[in-house]
Amino acid sequence: MKKNSESEKLLTDTELELMTILWKLGEGSVAEVMENLPQSRELAYTSVSTILRILEQKLVLKTRKVGKGHIYIPALQKDTYEKKAVRHVVDKVFDGTPSLLVKQLLDTGNLSEEELNDIKSMLLKMENNK
Repeated sequence: MKKNSESEKLLTDTELELMTILWKLGEGSVAEVMENLPQSRELAYTSVSTILRILEQKLVLKTRKVGKGHIYIPALQKDTYEKKAVRHVVDKVFDGTPSLLVKQLLDTGNLSEEELNDIKSMLLKMENNK
């Protein structure tokens, strides 16, 4: 049985929530991350701090010491994580077949006309680049 390394694992929901904030901010302290959480989201300062330190240990974040605190900077780029997450979904849910994922997206019927046009444009662009 193949053992996943830490770098192959996806982020937990809460880790992803905090990373999304840091990707938007570019960098931030625990307090700045907390300020950007939805008001309905109740996370303690110590919980946010602990999760950010875990992300640093996973090499997803880098830190810079400022006074007594730290500034957290994404070491993992958002687009890199998106590719990894999509690959994971394709491999684990759609038997490694990307077209099944696309079919499911189209079959849901939740795409706007603008989104469908964007997909068509992307496909045409890819086709023309081959």
